[in-house]
Amino acid sequence: MIAWFRHLPQISMDVEEWKPFIQHAWFRKHFMKFVYLLMAAFFLAPIWFWVSLAQLTNFPLLLIILLVFVIHEALHMLVIHKKGDMSLTFRGIYFWIHTNAILSKKRYLVFMSLPFIGLSIFPAITSSFVSGDLKALLLFISWFNLIISASDIVNSILILIKSNQSVFCRGYYR
Repeated sequence: MIAWFRHLPQISMDVEEWKPFIQHAWFRKHFMKFVYLLMAAFFLAPIWFWVSLAQLTNFPLLLIILLVFVIHEALHMLVIHKKGDMSLTFRGIYFWIHTNAILSKKRYLVFMSLPFIGLSIFPAITSSFVSGDLKALLLFISWFNLIISASDIVNSILILIKSNQSVFCRGYYR
């Protein structure tokens, strides 16, 4: 079941057994500040590297942005669609998926990194084999997805730190 823009019902978790995914209270409190800082850095990256996005005038950029966002979320959902209920929610400009599925470390890592790999790394690599408008389009897709993948990147790093036998559910792990 997918709950659109609503939170899933609370489930009881034994806090003796389940630990917060981000254990340090200060980092947990300021996590989104780090994510927004990373997003800003990715947003400004073309300016820092003297890359011009002016070539993209031939494309409907708003439609491309919307498609990248929808495909990004669909890739997340693809990984967990049969594992449990999920909810797409948002606060301000930031969207995220909640699920009550219990995911292994490998599946959770795929859940977090698949959109980043599929929509940022793969198009960036592919852009080196093409030229012109297609190259500019692929680099734009890669760049925009990099911005919306900021929290996925931070979470992927945190997942890698956990032990191989860890399982994850709703911001907790054991």
